[in-house]
Amino acid sequence: MSVSSKSSGITSNRWFKPIVVTAGALVVALILVLVAQWLRTLQPVQQFLTDYPGHSAVPEGTPTGFPAWLGWQHFLNMFFIVLIIRSGWQVRTTTRPAANWTRNNKGFIKTKNPPTKISLDLWFHLTLDALWVLNGIIFIVLLFATGQWLRIVPTSWDVFPNAISAGLQYASLNWPVENGWNNYNSLQLLTYFITVFIAAPLAIITGLRMSGAWPKKAAINKFYPIELARKIHFPVMIYFVAFVIVHVTLVLATGALRNLNHMYAANDDNNSWWGFGIFAASIVFTAAAWFLARPLFLRPIASLMGKVSR
Repeated sequence: MSVSSKSSGITSNRWFKPIVVTAGALVVALILVLVAQWLRTLQPVQQFLTDYPGHSAVPEGTPTGFPAWLGWQHFLNMFFIVLIIRSGWQVRTTTRPAANWTRNNKGFIKTKNPPTKISLDLWFHLTLDALWVLNGIIFIVLLFATGQWLRIVPTSWDVFPNAISAGLQYASLNWPVENGWNNYNSLQLLTYFITVFIAAPLAIITGLRMSGAWPKKAAINKFYPIELARKIHFPVMIYFVAFVIVHVTLVLATGALRNLNHMYAANDDNNSWWGFGIFAASIVFTAAAWFLARPLFLRPIASLMGKVSR
């Protein structure tokens, strides 16, 4: 067999699995849609959808609409999560880092033992983590200070049957009526609650356990080994990837202009393009950061905090 034939075979095998997985996912999705549409023809299911339309009543005192600070927080969370996922994947898959970084032990943070040398990719990942956590703290404080927490924290048990109802409506492609300016549907509410109050803390706790900042001789290490943290941390990253894909898809498919105005322009206008313009600018900014997040541009910044070496 010639070299070109072998190369062609390797290329074919490389693309075969993704094609099969994609085709399988499409078949499963089609079956799910057909089953959901059939279920909606059954009288008990129709009655269930009538009793539980897909959303719970908002608690008294729930604010209407979105304040401007929430738009900024939404952008910063998106920006940091995208780059955290990118840098985390690089840390997981890179065997020979292009550069390493050692913390300056004469700065604000001083330790008895000499700092550990880490890859530049890991330095970037940990720096992004710190900024994301800081932004998250600000988000949580503002969330509870302004009452916006009432929009994403379940306060009634009927949120669960309503979430099932909303899921069935989405699956049947006869989607629930969107009124996110006043009230999320129950499936959205539970998803946002899980993302903010479960997935994000898990990412922080497991990431901290895997970092060099975690004490190596702490008593808790017997009950919380680093292997357990690794087993949790990666699936949480996959959850965030899936959340971003589904979230963006539904935002664009269920009234893009209105949804983007909610999230970025803090208004409920169906026709204004302000939200879309801000969203487009944020995508360009994030894409530029994605491109610039490489050793050539990271070395000068990392050098301000420590020593960069090969």
